[in-house]
This record gives sequence, structure tokens and C-alpha cells, in this order.
Amino acid sequence: MAEETKTAEDAERKKEEFSEWYNEVIEKSGLTDKRYPVKGMNIWRPYGWGVMSRIDDLIREEMRRTRHQEVRFPLLIPDEEFEKEADHIKGFGDEVFWVTKAGDKELDIPLLLRPTSETAMYPVFDLWLRSHADLPLKIYQMVNVFRYETKQTRAFMRMREIYFFEAHTCHSTGEKAEEQIREDLRIMEKFAEELALPYLELKRTDWDKFPGADYTVGVDALMPTGRLLQIAGIHQYKSNFSEAFDITFEDEDGNHKNVHQTTYGMSERLVGAVVGVHGDDKGLVLPPAIAPEQVRIIPIVYGDEEKIMEYCEEIERELREDGYRVEIDERDERPGSKFYDSEMKGIPIRLDIGSDEVEDEVVTVVRRDTGEKEQVSVDELKGHIGKTFESMKEDMYRRAEEHLQSNIVDVESLDEITEEKVYRLGWCGKEDCGEEIEEITGRKLLGTRYGGEEFSGECVHCGDKTDKAAYLCNAH
Repeated sequence: MAEETKTAEDAERKKEEFSEWYNEVIEKSGLTDKRYPVKGMNIWRPYGWGVMSRIDDLIREEMRRTRHQEVRFPLLIPDEEFEKEADHIKGFGDEVFWVTKAGDKELDIPLLLRPTSETAMYPVFDLWLRSHADLPLKIYQMVNVFRYETKQTRAFMRMREIYFFEAHTCHSTGEKAEEQIREDLRIMEKFAEELALPYLELKRTDWDKFPGADYTVGVDALMPTGRLLQIAGIHQYKSNFSEAFDITFEDEDGNHKNVHQTTYGMSERLVGAVVGVHGDDKGLVLPPAIAPEQVRIIPIVYGDEEKIMEYCEEIERELREDGYRVEIDERDERPGSKFYDSEMKGIPIRLDIGSDEVEDEVVTVVRRDTGEKEQVSVDELKGHIGKTFESMKEDMYRRAEEHLQSNIVDVESLDEITEEKVYRLGWCGKEDCGEEIEEITGRKLLGTRYGGEEFSGECVHCGDKTDKAAYLCNAH
């Protein structure tokens, strides 16, 4: 009961003082440093980059499994290529960083730092693709993108230099492109399980879709504030970009056709979501899959120091041989300070080892997400850690899913919308009606569930009968 009360207190503190809590956890855990002299362009510190690199590893694993190939395109995009897609300019024009001079010399063609890579990649796709045998084309890259964010910046969530994953695909038919969207959602589901991040996959309204897309599926995680944070976007382009960039192929009958395209993007917002969803009053709580350090050994030296350290080093060696990321905290600090640091960094498992553990041939295992302690024999330790990691992933996901579902509220009237929640409501599907709902409530209509869901009711604004349930929420 005490543990449940503490968890509730932490959740309330995160909700009511989120910005202060979030910034403090990020700073103290050593994820990033915001003191770089360009606003919104932070420094990745070693521990933060370690988390991001583990996320990258998971993404690459899924990309290899689904036969995507990794590429790396240049940073600069010529203005003349960017202008080929009018909708794209409309969507990103105000956010672009321009390069117009080299030294004192004006450039013949203005260049821009990529805000995203469609206009960098697609002129080349036309050179790569000749026939149906070249399809599908499935590539991805992990790069920095640049967008002049005008709102208040926040580490990982709202930046001007953004570490970004983007997958781009080309297909011979619309149905094959649709299958790619479904594959992307399966990738997202598997990936989110490792990060213990439940989400809503919402087909965005037409006025909120990605510039140039036929439709967009936003992937939204619920933060402690009751607001949603988009952690991924999946976009169906149909032939919108291929017509603008003349990306064609020759089919089996010798006819030239435009390809159908999709993209799938995620960014460092994933780190921000993990911090916000799982962290507590002690600091980070990292899912085992992305923890740079999965196990930390704390020697508690009261007695035979040499024997204790030999015992710790042997356990470290055996765990490393089994594939675990493990370190011994050998700093000249008191145990309490070491416990604090391990908790602040969200290290999934802590092993406390003193004279008693050495004598009894056991270790004291402390689980970060619940704080539970138990003694485990050295012989059973490897298997115990593996089972604990699996249990942590499942329990962290379950707790986050319960939080998400408990904050989805069905309403039949706009008057019922008063708190920071996710509201599920009837919507007729008309753009003018949707925009008026947003204006009245001051919240975003984030769309309907991809694939649909069973619903029968009336539009909360105009009263028309509808089978569409839309989701309304403030967004980070």
C-alpha cells in the first residue's frame, strides 16, 4: 500500500510541476546540456547519446527485418528542388534555415538545411528507378534536421536541431503502398513494446496532415500532464510527390507510371516520451532494452575490501559474458550517493554487495521501477536478471497503458470538456465543424483511429448522426 501511495504522489508531482520536474531529471541524469549558445540546439551528453543509440539499435533491427536499407543523404537542399512541391513549402517555409553565402560570396542557388528529406531524396529516386524490378525501394536514414521552432523550446520535445529517423519507400501500386503503411504500424507496435510506450494511432484531420501527404497517421503517447505527444508519423503520399518530381518506372507491359510513396518518421521525442511516461521523483526509469547500463554493481565496503571487490568483478565478468551491459561503481563515494546516482540515471537493476553477500554467496537485487529488493544466489543471478527485465518491460507498459486508458473520456457535449484529458467524441467529419470544435475548446482535434472503431452517435457540435469517433486533446 505504501508503494502504491508513493507512486500516486510521484504521478501527481509530475503532472502539476511537469516542466520543472522534466528539466531537473534531464539535467541531473546527464542526458543533455542546453547551454550551447544557439537556442534549441542542445548537446547530447554521453549518457543521453547512449540511450538514443540503443533506440537506434532497435530501429535498425526492425529495418533489417523488414528489408529496408540505410542511406545518408547530404544536409543541404537546393532551393529549386524545394520549390517543386508547393504544399511542402507551405508546410515548412516559415521553419527553414537558409544558406545564401559562402564567405562574402553570394551563392548562385540558395540552399537550405533539410527540415525533412523528401525534396533532397526524390530527384535522385528518378535516377535510381527504371523498371518494376527496382521496386519496392525501401530506404531509411538517421540524421539531424533543422526547423526554426518559434515556441518555447524543450529538450527532446521541441527543438531546432532534431535527431531524426526517416524511412522512405516507393511502390508500384497504391495497394502495395497501403501494405507498407500497415507494416510500419506493426513495426511501431513491436518497437513501442520495448520502450514500454502505449499510444494512440490517429489518422489526422486533413488540415493537420503532413504537407504533401494524402493522409497522415500520428502516433501519440500520453504524458503526465494529460496532453499527448506525437512520437511518430506515418504518411501515405500516393503519387503526390512522384508526380511533382517525375519519379516513374516501366511496368511489365512497358508502360511508364508514377510510383506510390510512403514515409515513416520518428525523432528524439522518443527519449522525451520515455522520460515523461516512466520517470518518477527519483529520476529516470529506463526500459532495459534502451538502458546504456542495465546493471550497476554497488560494492558496500565494510570489511574485507579485496574480497568484496573480487566478488563484484567476478559477477561483472559473468554478466558481461552473458550479454548484459553492467558496470561496477568504484567511485570513492558513500553508498547512499551511489544509490542516488543509480536511481537518477534509471538503471534497471542495482546489485548491492557487501560482506554478508560475499559470505552467503548471494547478491541483493534492487529493481528500479518498483524499488523491490530481494536476495538471489549467484548461481541463479543470470536467469533472474533476464526474467526481471522481461517483467519490468511488461509491468512498465501495463502501468503506462492503464494511465492512458484512464485518461480517455467519452463526452457527448463540448461543455463536458474542462480538464487536461483525451476526449473521445462524435464528429461528423466536416472540416468546418472540426475547426469550430478546436476554436471553441482551444484543443486540437487529432483525428480518428486508423482502421476505425465501432461508434454510433451524434457530432458534438452540429448534432448530425455519425459513426466517427474523434479524439480531442491539448498537445505538447
